[in-house]
Amino acid sequence: MTAHAILDISNIEVVYNKTIQVLRGLSLKVEAGKVVALLGSNGAGKSTTLKAVSGLLALEDGDVTSGAITFDGAPSGALKPHDLVRRGLFHVMEGRRIFEDLSVEENLVAATYALTGRKASSGKASSSFDAVYEYFPRLHERRNGRAGYLSGGEQQMLAIGRALVAEPKLILLDEPSLGLSPKLVEEIFTIIARINRERGVSMLLVEQNAAVALAVSHYGYIMETGKIVLDGPTERLMADQDVREFYLGMAGEAGAKSYRDIKHYKRRKRWLS
Repeated sequence: MTAHAILDISNIEVVYNKTIQVLRGLSLKVEAGKVVALLGSNGAGKSTTLKAVSGLLALEDGDVTSGAITFDGAPSGALKPHDLVRRGLFHVMEGRRIFEDLSVEENLVAATYALTGRKASSGKASSSFDAVYEYFPRLHERRNGRAGYLSGGEQQMLAIGRALVAEPKLILLDEPSLGLSPKLVEEIFTIIARINRERGVSMLLVEQNAAVALAVSHYGYIMETGKIVLDGPTERLMADQDVREFYLGMAGEAGAKSYRDIKHYKRRKRWLS
């Protein structure tokens, strides 16, 4: 990963409530124009990593106590979330986080305020909306309906659409497949890959479904207990036997692992520490 990095996280540590350490010397990079997957078990610190980047830790009494975060070539650790959005960083949080009482189009209008801190011109907004509706035709059909009545998949489409309206350089995606059917997961990840390919938007993707995440990513990192334990191009990760067995569910010729084997693997994962 030698090209220009749109995001560079260097050796950060994160503490909640001044006592609970969650991230321990974590470092990763996202190259401009690339999709990077961040994988790991529940509680590994993936969502905390995204919140550290987007400046949302303070809302949960969290703090980056050491290390540095650089976004688009400039230090960003001290910036407020709204300043980061205006500089081109958009965080699509877990759970979709749309305005349920507003219509689909009103949700998109709200996202235009991220551009300059005030409502964007009607012509520019219309062009942005057209792009969203091109990627998500279902949103166009439901544009005048209340967002709270959308299906889970449609709400996820709207959350990603709101990010596009803000014209981001980097999108942080937190569990976009959560609670969706396999068919919808495939549809949304196909569109994520298309957005990256056609618009050149960089993405840092946190996802429990390792198979779909690696399928659309160029590079991947695996976290365990607050630190990176393995990283590499997605082709190399998908060929790694441990990744295949414990993240992709491919046991290989030996068949399913016993509980004893799994315990041995958990001990063996400390190679990576």
